[in-house]
Amino acid sequence: MDNNKSELSSRSPTNDSVDCSIGEAFGELFGEVVQPLGDKGATFLRSTSKKTPGMAVRHKHAQEDMIVDANFLDPLTSIVDIEPPEIISYCRAGVQHGVFKKMRLGKYDLQARLDLHRYSVEQARSAVWKFIGDCRQKGARCALIIHGKGKLKPAVLKSCINHWLRQLHDVLAFHTAQKHHGGAGATYILIKKGLHSRELTAEKLDQSRRKRSFDS
Repeated sequence: MDNNKSELSSRSPTNDSVDCSIGEAFGELFGEVVQPLGDKGATFLRSTSKKTPGMAVRHKHAQEDMIVDANFLDPLTSIVDIEPPEIISYCRAGVQHGVFKKMRLGKYDLQARLDLHRYSVEQARSAVWKFIGDCRQKGARCALIIHGKGKLKPAVLKSCINHWLRQLHDVLAFHTAQKHHGGAGATYILIKKGLHSRELTAEKLDQSRRKRSFDS
């Protein structure tokens, strides 16, 4: 009986060896050493072990690949040409007419801007993707992209902006800017509220309700 037990124990992996193999597998996947919590092995904590230079490089490349893969904006070959003086305009269903008009007339404070002068199409594509995401995250509701009028026909970057902004769900509306903000060479953008902005709005509404309830 003892011999059978010793044979079984030598064949069966211990919990420690299983946890070790899982940690190594996740380390290879994410480019860093991880340590299992135990229990069901569904959650992992980072180890205090230092990353090697090779691990850091692999991790950086993996993150860059994820960002590139996430960018679904169309390449230049899919974009309809726009002439330099042409006004570009777009408004999603549900946006109030008064809000769109105020944006179109440049009456909102500009909370962020992106200047694409000297950018290639691919550089602009990455920059616009990141810019709109940053605006949403930081709560910037009205922004300006400066793309230039374009010296040649068609206006390449302007054509791209007109196409890309329609693809982004965080963009509620856009319109060619007023002259004092760049005219045909720039575009106003109205962006969805971020989580923080929505929370602030909800808090203000709740305070207003409580005040009305107290007054009554």
